[in-house]
Amino acid sequence: MKRYSRDLLGYGPRSPLKAWPNGAKIAVQVVLNYEEGGEYSLEHGDAQSEAFLSDIIGAQNWPGQRHWNMETMYDYGARVGFWRLHRLLTGAGVPVTVFGVTSAMARGPEQVAAMKDAGWEIASHGLRWIEYKDFAEAEERAHMAEAIALHREITGARPRGWYTGRASMQTVNLAAEDGGFDWVADSYADELPYWHRHDGRDQLVVPYTLDANDARFIGAQGFANGEEYFIYLRDVFDVLHADGAAGHPKIMSLGLHCRLAGKPGRMAGLQRFLAHARSKGDVWFATRGEVAAYWREHHPAPAGPRPSEMDRAAFVAAFGDVYEHSPWVAEAAHRLELGPAHNSARGLAGALARAFRAAPEEKRHAVLNAHPDLAGKLAAAKRLTDASTAEQASAGLDALTDDERDRFTRLNGAYTERFGFPFIIAVRDNTKASILAAFERRIENDRETEFHEACEQVARIAELRLMDRLP
Repeated sequence: MKRYSRDLLGYGPRSPLKAWPNGAKIAVQVVLNYEEGGEYSLEHGDAQSEAFLSDIIGAQNWPGQRHWNMETMYDYGARVGFWRLHRLLTGAGVPVTVFGVTSAMARGPEQVAAMKDAGWEIASHGLRWIEYKDFAEAEERAHMAEAIALHREITGARPRGWYTGRASMQTVNLAAEDGGFDWVADSYADELPYWHRHDGRDQLVVPYTLDANDARFIGAQGFANGEEYFIYLRDVFDVLHADGAAGHPKIMSLGLHCRLAGKPGRMAGLQRFLAHARSKGDVWFATRGEVAAYWREHHPAPAGPRPSEMDRAAFVAAFGDVYEHSPWVAEAAHRLELGPAHNSARGLAGALARAFRAAPEEKRHAVLNAHPDLAGKLAAAKRLTDASTAEQASAGLDALTDDERDRFTRLNGAYTERFGFPFIIAVRDNTKASILAAFERRIENDRETEFHEACEQVARIAELRLMDRLP
C-alpha cells in the first residue's frame, strides 16, 4: 500500500466559500514580521552570522565571525522600520497579525507594548529566526515548546497562531501535535484556509505568500522601487477582488518586514496600495485569527476517515459495491498510491477506474456481466441492488408503457446476443429517450468499440455513485 502525502488538488474548481463576512469579495491580511534580534549571530550563541533577507544582496554566512553591516541592518528594522510601519498601519486602522520571533520580542519590550496597545494579533514566529530544515524532530519540538513558554511570559498569553518561516518538513505536524494553535501559516499552497490532518488531529492552515511580500525587494526579479511594489500589490488585489465578484473569494496576504518595507522609499508603495485597497468596496481587512475563526465556524474539518487513510477492510467495506458486485476493484485501488487528492468523489473515482482499466479483459468482462439489463427481469422482480434501482428509476425506467417495455426487451436480447454482455449506460446522465437512442446506435458498433464504451460507462456509473458519498 502506497500513500502520497502532498495534496495536489486542494479545492480544485469548486470553491467552498461564496463570500467573506458582510459579503466581502476579498480578505486582506497584513502580516508584520518582527525578527530583529532573533537572527543568526555569535552574540546569540550561533556559530555564524546571518545572511538572509537584508539589503546585502548575495550575503553569505560568516562562520565564527560577527557581521557588523548585517547586524546594523537588522538593528534598523527594530529601531526605525518598526515604528514607521506602526505609525502607518495604526493610522490607517488596518488590522495586523504580527509574526513575532520570541527571542526577538524578548529583546524589544517597547515594540511589544506598542503591538499590544494597537490591538494587533501577536502570533509566534518561532523561538529563533534561523533555519530548521536540519533540526531533529525532538529538537524542533523543544524549540516550539520554549517559544510558546517565552511568548506567554512576554505577552501574557500563549500564541494562538504559528509561522516558523524557515521551516522543516515536520513543522506543521509538530504544530498540529501541540494542539493549541487556531491556525498555522507555514504553507504557500492555497489562497484559502484548509485543514491539514496529522495523526488523527485536524489543524487549520491559513496559507501565507512570498510574492506579495516585501522580501522581493532584495531578491532576483524583485521590486526595484516603491512604484513597482505598489503596481504588483494593486494587481494582486484587483485580480482577487474580481475573483470574489465571480464567486471565488480569496485571501490576499501582504507580508512586511521592519528592515525592508520600513525603508521610506519602499513604504511609499505600501501607502499607495493601502489607499487603493481602502477605496474599494466589499473588502474585509482582518487578522489571521479572525480569518481562522470565520473558517472554523463555516467550514469545519470534514468528519470521518478519508478514503486514503482507510485500511483495506474499511476501504472495501465502504467502496466495494461501487463497481457492481465486484469488490476486487476497490481492493486493487487500495493498493495504488492514494493521497489527499483521492478523498473526493472524482479523485477516488479516478483511482477505482485505474484499477478497473488495468485488469485483464476477462475480469472487466465479468464486471460488465454483473450489471443488470435495463428495465429487465431483475428490475421487474425487484432484485436489483439499491443503487441500480435508484439509477433506473431516475430515468423513468421503472414506469414504462407496454410498448416501451417490449422495445427494451427486444433491444436487450439483441444486444446481449451480439456482444455477450448487457447494455450499460450511466442512466443518471440520460433520459429514457436518449437511452433508447444510444441503444439503437451502439448496437451497430463492432465488439471492440462497444466493449470499450461499456467499460467507460461502468466507470462513469461508479463516479456518479461516489458523488452520493463523498464531496
